[in-house]
Amino acid sequence: MQGVEVTMTKPVLFGALAGLLFASSAAFAQQAAPAAGSAPPDVKPVQDWFVRCFAVDSPNPCDMFQELDSQTTKQRVLLLSMAFIPGLDRHVLQIVVPLDISIPKGVTIKTDSYTSPVLKYRRCDRNGCYVETPVDSALVEGLAKSGPAGKVNIVADNGKAYGLNFSLKGFAEAHDEMVTKARAKAKPVEKPADQAAPAK
Repeated sequence: MQGVEVTMTKPVLFGALAGLLFASSAAFAQQAAPAAGSAPPDVKPVQDWFVRCFAVDSPNPCDMFQELDSQTTKQRVLLLSMAFIPGLDRHVLQIVVPLDISIPKGVTIKTDSYTSPVLKYRRCDRNGCYVETPVDSALVEGLAKSGPAGKVNIVADNGKAYGLNFSLKGFAEAHDEMVTKARAKAKPVEKPADQAAPAK
């Protein structure tokens, strides 16, 4: 992976995130590609990011994302996606990296002025390994206030550390756009059954 040249791709449907996953009290967002015959997503470029809203009845119908592909192999090297769930006032983050990484090490995001805590992998499939986790406002604000470049730090199975570069140009603006659209389009979050009010 070292020295791989990457390019930003135009928006594509990448089998992304469609309901809420509740693990303990944390909420994970997962968007699914629209079913055949459904309306295509509304995608708006904001500098180096894309804001995308799906035509679905969902607590988190919108996300912002950036995908980087290898210039030589055309394979995806890195995917970053962030969604906002208005009903929970929470952000959820998805990071997809290539296979052959050290699962226990997780990933960190580093910029010129911010370093995230270690973000743990949730799952892997043939397309890569996924971080899918709620994130606090400190991470969002840290990225929004950083300089124009960021890096996702990963560790390979062989123990070598790599930094996957991404752009923060337009991050703050894309975030504000995504949150505004999510608030306008989101359906209310249904509480899990164990949190429902007792019957009288």
